[in-house]
Amino acid sequence: MSYITSIFTDLVRVETRLYNAVSARLRAEQGLGLGQFELLEIIDRVPGCRVLDIVGELAITVGAVSKAVDRLVAAGWCLRSANPQDRRSSVLHLTSEGDQQLAAARPVVDGELTSLTATVPPDDLTRIAATLATLRATLESGSHGQPG
Repeated sequence: MSYITSIFTDLVRVETRLYNAVSARLRAEQGLGLGQFELLEIIDRVPGCRVLDIVGELAITVGAVSKAVDRLVAAGWCLRSANPQDRRSSVLHLTSEGDQQLAAARPVVDGELTSLTATVPPDDLTRIAATLATLRATLESGSHGQPG
C-alpha cells in the first residue's frame, strides 16, 4: 500500500467512526441521525435553499436528497414552498419544530465531536482543519467526486 493510499484509508476510517459515533449519540439523545442534522444545518444556513444546493454541498444524488427532504417534511421539521425564481423547484424552510430540533442537536454534535477528539492536541487539530479545507476546496473547485 502506498503512502497516499494509507492516508486515504485512515481518513475514510476516521470519518466513518466519527460519523457513526456522533450519529448514535444524536439519535439516542434527540431522535434524529447525523444525516438529518446535516440537512437541517444546510437548510438553515443557505438562504433560499433548494435540493440542488444540498446536492452540491454533500455530493450525493438529487434522488437521495429529495427523499431525505421528504422525510424531514414528514417529520414536520421542514417545508417546501414554490421557488419564486423557478417554479420547477422548491425552496426549503425549517419549521419552528425544525428550528427547535436543530438548536437542541447542535450542542450534542459539538459535545460528542469535542469528546472524541480530546486526545488530539489543539495545534494538530488546527493543522488538520487547514489541510482538509485546502483539499476540499481543490476537489470542489474541480467538481471532483460529484455524483454522475
